[in-house]
Amino acid sequence: MSSSKRIKLGILVPSSNTSLEPLTQDIISQLPNASIHFSRFPVTEIALSPKALARFDDGKILSAALLLADAQVDIIGWSGTSAGWLGLEADRQLCRKITEQTGIKATTSVLGLCSILDKVARGDDGRARFGLITPYVDDVQERILETFPIEGYDVAAESHLGKTANVEFAEVSEETLDKQMTEVVKKMGDLPVKVVSTFCTDLRAAQSARHWEKQHPGLIVADTVATVVWEMLKTLEVDQGRLEPRGKIFQM
Repeated sequence: MSSSKRIKLGILVPSSNTSLEPLTQDIISQLPNASIHFSRFPVTEIALSPKALARFDDGKILSAALLLADAQVDIIGWSGTSAGWLGLEADRQLCRKITEQTGIKATTSVLGLCSILDKVARGDDGRARFGLITPYVDDVQERILETFPIEGYDVAAESHLGKTANVEFAEVSEETLDKQMTEVVKKMGDLPVKVVSTFCTDLRAAQSARHWEKQHPGLIVADTVATVVWEMLKTLEVDQGRLEPRGKIFQM
């Protein structure tokens, strides 16, 4: 895509999320010809109860995507991590449905994370290893730890906080995230490349990516607010060099 052409990115947002919009705007602010447009659908908690899982019904998300299509955005991204407990195929299927109904390409935070892991974290055995930081409760975290290995992504180290209400995720302090990051990086031992995902788009973590990468040699932070932006721009063939101050992933 021409660097002078206006780029319109459409982002799908959980309704109770208060972090991803300003964080996404901050990342994209380095691209003067890009704009972000948001559409929400109802989500208030992350749990495995039928009620909580029903919030991620494709119908609700597609309704929000259709509103973005009215703005003729160039691509639609689901800035969320539900594929972690629903399965990666759930995101692939959602993207197919969005494109079928709108004619617009689509991707997600989790699919972007997987693309990054494929690029930099694959071992000689063909498997990718990464660290995982979330605010989630035990059973959600366990489901995530079961999901990724099915498709060749192994969680080498993890840390989670036992929270379930979306509004609480945005209140997690930088100090807490610093401790989680240090803990996970230490557990990853002597892996030559340490990719750690801050895996929740309501965590205020994306702005700390370069700080952590400088603090921990060999670390690549794959924050899920950033991974969907990275994947959207990559799909549109947009040069991301200006975004390097927001993390190493934008050098890829």
